[in-house]
Amino acid sequence: MTETLAQRRVLLVIGGGIAAYKALDLIRRLRERGASVCPVLTAGAQEFVTPLAAAALAGERAHTDLFDRASEAEIGHIKLARQADAVVVAPATANLMARMAGGHAADLATTVLLATTLPILIAPAMNVQMWAHPATRRNRAVLEGDGVRIVGPNAGRMAEPESGPGRMAEPNEIADALERMLGQQAGDRPLAGRRVLVTSGPTHEPIDPVRYIANRSSGRQGHAIAAAAAAAGAAVTLVSGPVALPDPPGVAVVRVETARQMLEAVEAALPADIAVFAAAVADWRPEQEAGSKKIKKDGTGPAPMPLVENPDILATIARLPVGRPPLVVGFAAETDTVVEHARAKIARKGCDLIVANDVSAEGGVMGGTDNTVHLIRRDGAVETWPRLGKEEVARRLVAHVAGLLTG
Repeated sequence: MTETLAQRRVLLVIGGGIAAYKALDLIRRLRERGASVCPVLTAGAQEFVTPLAAAALAGERAHTDLFDRASEAEIGHIKLARQADAVVVAPATANLMARMAGGHAADLATTVLLATTLPILIAPAMNVQMWAHPATRRNRAVLEGDGVRIVGPNAGRMAEPESGPGRMAEPNEIADALERMLGQQAGDRPLAGRRVLVTSGPTHEPIDPVRYIANRSSGRQGHAIAAAAAAAGAAVTLVSGPVALPDPPGVAVVRVETARQMLEAVEAALPADIAVFAAAVADWRPEQEAGSKKIKKDGTGPAPMPLVENPDILATIARLPVGRPPLVVGFAAETDTVVEHARAKIARKGCDLIVANDVSAEGGVMGGTDNTVHLIRRDGAVETWPRLGKEEVARRLVAHVAGLLTG
């Protein structure tokens, strides 16, 4: 992939966290791949690494001050925002992500980020609790909705005696992600001219006007797949159950609530070249249709609630005699013997590929930001990927299915 970065110019914004030391190695890795690097250091970054070190590795001046007289005489921050091929923020601290999401422009780094129209890749790095905080999750969703790409964070030991997701991605991982992003910007769109259908999120099966049967799916993985497919050039329809996520850019979104509504929307979205069923559809629904009045307690214990099976959307589409998408991908959310259950599911459903993941509580996958998946083919072969951010899983999966479709 090194040709993608040859002769490219990268504006590297270094945030103020302990992972800033890795940014120095990132400069080296980018230059090894043929890119030139222009460093911009926040005030916090300068507490960990020096502008001199960044400049020495980059082979050019490192920028630090919004009110630098020599630079701003020629409106230097605007030039920085324009005269590059991409912006990388590494490390992207919780504070820097919050300022980016809020559109702040209080220093050189945030002013450049607000002024640029270039593609942006961020590599978050922070304490595990800060990464999990609702405010950071909201800021991440805003940034993703604005088209910002994210690589990492990885799980592991922190500077403090804690462990979990929050470590900045390794420099070569960031360089790889940048190459993929720039490859797509340059026209590497393997799904151009293709139609992709994706389902995402949970379904809600009403019990009465205020209660329903559901699951803990956030929809993050399905939404990331839809965004990655759109970035790869596809015309994407996303059929989404109830989620608290922004619509992916460049994607047609159909919102539904129940499994039956989802099946109806999926059938209406056909034909498609690829169908990816990432939604966590409720298997059962109350036999009795929900009325307009809340069910009241009468003091005799819970009322019996017979359940009936919902339609199997994946199997229905995978076994269509006419109009079946050439490539049908299902998801298997399991809590034990993940691969074995997934192998049985692919045979039972009739799809071409199963993406299996462990959703047991200790894994933190359902509702979380990371995923560890196994790809199971119809012949039983298994490919296991390391724990990755859901956006990276989505990009890899889209590249994989694009290869299957064209190969």
